[in-house]
Amino acid sequence: MKKFGITILLTGLLFSAPASAQNANIEPRVDRLEQEMRAVQRKVFPGGSSRYFEPEITAEAGPAPPPANNTTSAVSDLIARVDALETSLASLTGRVEENGYRLQKIEDKLAAAEAVTASPTAQAPATAPQPSKTTAEAAEAAPDPERVAGVASIIMPETGDAAEDAYIYGYRLWEAKFYPEAQTQLKKMVEDHPGHPRASFAQNLLGRAYLDDGKPALASVALYENYQKRPRGERAPDSLYFLSTALVQLGKKSDACRVLAEMQDVYPEVASGRLADRVASGKAAANCK
Repeated sequence: MKKFGITILLTGLLFSAPASAQNANIEPRVDRLEQEMRAVQRKVFPGGSSRYFEPEITAEAGPAPPPANNTTSAVSDLIARVDALETSLASLTGRVEENGYRLQKIEDKLAAAEAVTASPTAQAPATAPQPSKTTAEAAEAAPDPERVAGVASIIMPETGDAAEDAYIYGYRLWEAKFYPEAQTQLKKMVEDHPGHPRASFAQNLLGRAYLDDGKPALASVALYENYQKRPRGERAPDSLYFLSTALVQLGKKSDACRVLAEMQDVYPEVASGRLADRVASGKAAANCK
């Protein structure tokens, strides 16, 4: 069978798809976060250093020839940078808000003292205590009770197969459109049960959950990893189709066409059978010739 070439796919995806995701989404996030970190650090430390279809309970599909393996360390390193920056930025931002509140209290006291000095016989008007900025923001950011109740109403099955139960629970969260919760659950399922047949389903659904949540860059990374790490997995062909969808959303239609061509070359029976309609719609969306 003619092989389109995983090396070309790696170059086209990691440096055009996930790389496009990086250039169009993640890289700007890194630059923006680093800029914000420096700005926040200057505020906190003035004068300091500047420095995831309905779940099918089916047997694993027959083996398909695996594509060659390669590394996605560049994508992993970039995601790690984003995670670390976002965590640090959240922490520093909290400190800025706390310092801002304290400064406001000092200014309020100075204003009251100036009023007494200007009119010694007048008493400062009594003012009702105002809630702190951090308290108000915390109340605003509190989870929606209806959402909390909705998530709590989704029950994880208990069949005795922990991996199967974890995947079905993630699927139910995704089906109910609780996309962030589904992403967390599906990632955990793959981390805890990487060798289980359902891991292919879970990683593919993780990419779909990112797509449905408006995050095509993260979707492209999750979907490509499913194909690259589990080429014999039952949902590897599906991941290539959804990867092409993510690339179209990222404005990389030529790369989406290459991914669909790779799918037809590596999984011809699936591409011309179960996923034939999706391949046709994917090519139309990407304007493939």
